[in-house]
Amino acid sequence: MASVAILFILILTLAGLSIAVVNAMFNSPWGTYTVFCTIPIAMVMGVYMQKIRPGDVKGGSIIGVALLALAILTGPYVAASPELAAFFTFSKKQIALLIPIYGFFASVLPVWFLLVPRDYLSTYLKIGTIALLALGIVAVHPQLQMPAITSYVSGGGPVIPGAVFPFIFVTIACGALSGFHAIIGSGTTPKMIANERDILFVGYGAMLTEGFVAIMALIAACVLVPADYFAINAAPKAFQALNMAPVNLPALSQAVGEQVQGRPGGAVSLAVGMAYIFSSIPVMKSMMAYWYHFAIMFEAVFILTAVDAGTRVGRYLLQEMLGKLYPRFADNTWTPGVIVASILFTSAWGYLVYTGDITTIWPLFGMSNQLLATCALIVGTTMLIRLGKARYAWVTAVPGIFMIPVTMTAGYLNITKNFLPKGLTLLVVLSVVLMVLMAIVFIEAFRKWYALLQIREKVLDANGDLVLVPVESPAERYEPLPLQE
Repeated sequence: MASVAILFILILTLAGLSIAVVNAMFNSPWGTYTVFCTIPIAMVMGVYMQKIRPGDVKGGSIIGVALLALAILTGPYVAASPELAAFFTFSKKQIALLIPIYGFFASVLPVWFLLVPRDYLSTYLKIGTIALLALGIVAVHPQLQMPAITSYVSGGGPVIPGAVFPFIFVTIACGALSGFHAIIGSGTTPKMIANERDILFVGYGAMLTEGFVAIMALIAACVLVPADYFAINAAPKAFQALNMAPVNLPALSQAVGEQVQGRPGGAVSLAVGMAYIFSSIPVMKSMMAYWYHFAIMFEAVFILTAVDAGTRVGRYLLQEMLGKLYPRFADNTWTPGVIVASILFTSAWGYLVYTGDITTIWPLFGMSNQLLATCALIVGTTMLIRLGKARYAWVTAVPGIFMIPVTMTAGYLNITKNFLPKGLTLLVVLSVVLMVLMAIVFIEAFRKWYALLQIREKVLDANGDLVLVPVESPAERYEPLPLQE
């Protein structure tokens, strides 16, 4: 049951993330070119570190950074060339097809060839860019233009139609609580941990960094005049209904070399805000276009690393489920099974990207991502209780229990106020199925808590851990021990 729910959530998450990339890259040859370049750059790094000089991370890093700088510097020349610009200019629908195709290949190729070097390069891009942005904010000390409370606090906004509560909890996403990081990250995080003492730095440190990124992104977006911000982040029809006129947007578009109006998803407004802050430093006055496209590349690459990792995990889950019908699918080395499962999974989230938009997919993605985070907290609580550490369980139980009514309320309002009025039957069905599946998981977890809390002795399980086991659940090996540690 939990695996099915996670598979649904992965589909919605990847669709939501991909839409942000689609809106940032359509009709943008410079941006598309630089993002496209990161794929062969990652492959070169992978081959170098795996085949040519195994383990030479420093050498691979130098190669990657040098080639990345070259891609950024040559971007304007590509955009200025009619022949090359035409080659890298794609419509929304074309980008919406290309991203799932990329996801397919990223999920079937060896991890050392594309996924690992690309993620590695993305990490330095992200940390470096956000550090530069923080220094830029300190140096420029920009004035925030966005009011502390807008007229949309009670709902009716041009991007997310719901009110601040509960939708703020499901749209901040990774900067506060992220199911994608909790579940998908669990496949890579253990590989970075030599012992339990590393968990604090890797796990908690990563989320502190993510929260810092969220704060920097908010500041960069809020330095824009509200009318300009909404012009970027709302669809043209939605922006017209606001009766606002862009203020600095024409000049900003000219400075960055792109038409930035009508590109919702947050990526473009963040890139424009970052470019505005950096270009306010006297020595960087003429570099706004470079900073904008660098920011777009950083955001797109960062999102695509989530797409390739998420698609690979989704493929594993789907293979496991199909393996119950046809055992060979459960074998991750069986090439036909890998290809079929990858096609099915990428087609599922790719369809939502191709047919959806930011106002429909993003609220559903946010709700599903936070439901997944809630599930991780509830499961974590169950594990703490099972290990006989119930006194620490409140650390995960409190936020987990708090998020259950929040996410379920957001899901209900999304269905009744957003999807049903627009006749989006598929999204209604997906929302209902997801909420029902997660409700079953939560109820079963609570029953497990109650059963475990009635036990006063531990047994040794097959992994060598001392755990509490309910009477109705057979343990692998029974070796009763006193509860004291």
